[in-house]
Amino acid sequence: MIYEQALRRELAYTTGAVFLVLITIMITTLVIRILGFAANGAVNPQDVIVLIMLAVIGYIAVILSVSIFIAILIVLIRWHRDSEMVVWYASGLNLKMLYKPVLGFAMPWLIVITCMALFAWPWSNSKTNELSQKFKGRDEVSMIVAGKFFESANSNRVFFIESVDNISNKIKNVFVTDYKNNRVTVAMAESGFINNQLDGSKQIKIQHGNRYEGQPSQGDFKILEFDEYIVEIDKKPSPLIKPSAKETPTIDLINYPIPLAQGELLWRIGLPLMAFGLIMLAVPLAYVNPRKGSYIAMLYAVFFYLIYSNLLNITQSLVAESKRSFLTTFWPIHVLAMILALLLLMYRMNPSIPWWQRFIPGGSRGS
Repeated sequence: MIYEQALRRELAYTTGAVFLVLITIMITTLVIRILGFAANGAVNPQDVIVLIMLAVIGYIAVILSVSIFIAILIVLIRWHRDSEMVVWYASGLNLKMLYKPVLGFAMPWLIVITCMALFAWPWSNSKTNELSQKFKGRDEVSMIVAGKFFESANSNRVFFIESVDNISNKIKNVFVTDYKNNRVTVAMAESGFINNQLDGSKQIKIQHGNRYEGQPSQGDFKILEFDEYIVEIDKKPSPLIKPSAKETPTIDLINYPIPLAQGELLWRIGLPLMAFGLIMLAVPLAYVNPRKGSYIAMLYAVFFYLIYSNLLNITQSLVAESKRSFLTTFWPIHVLAMILALLLLMYRMNPSIPWWQRFIPGGSRGS
């Protein structure tokens, strides 16, 4: 049917436009947040682009769900407002028959959303955690930035190096403070170099400098001159990456009876079900009277989406905290969305008939 083809084509264009807008907003937000993490030393600045792309991949399922929902609303609201639906109704078709072209357009995207929620989401979280743990597991020498003071993880050592030659590993104007056994050791020298050991550990060797050793508030400081002073930097063991529920593959979650795994599984399964429920709700929500404003329908849609998504998060938390079981929690909100979509559809098709008569055989007729 020509009308159905036109509807699918317009839905495709609108979905693409909405998706581009949402993905741009999301990338902008991620850039600001991840650059903040990099500035604070929480992530490697060289990994910023990779981390942004991994985050985008993880949330594509959510963005697609919202994009399709908004696109259906925008297109159908315009069709009602511009009286294009009059042609649809004049052809002997009613509102519920819109589901055929709408679902025909949305079904491939629902498959994509399902795959992204079940497989891409845990994969992106796993890779993000892997990069984060790898950066946290680097040795202290790798954390030193020329021209800045750096405090070690256990807060007992402070480094300052004015400049570093990355090719020869030579360093200039070195300051090292070490605190052990209630005594402070300060070593300063004009030059030195970073030495890599065979076992993977590193040494900072500083030459021709002074060393000060003593206890704070005491007058027993020792001042020594040295030709060479070695600061040992132990190699950190590779961090043991223990995957969380968000990083665990979906197949493994099914086999884990623990509440956290079941809560994560509920969210992954619930995301495509929520996308389908939003599509079912969008058709009756988009119905507007051409004589009235069309913005109220969009406000209702935002209201329903916020409630739906928050209920999904709440049910996930209830299962993860062992307050509810998975089998009795994952389906009620989606069934409720289907019932609500059915009631709205019946109301839109027969707005003049009291709601209680719509359930009586012969009490309502499709328009």
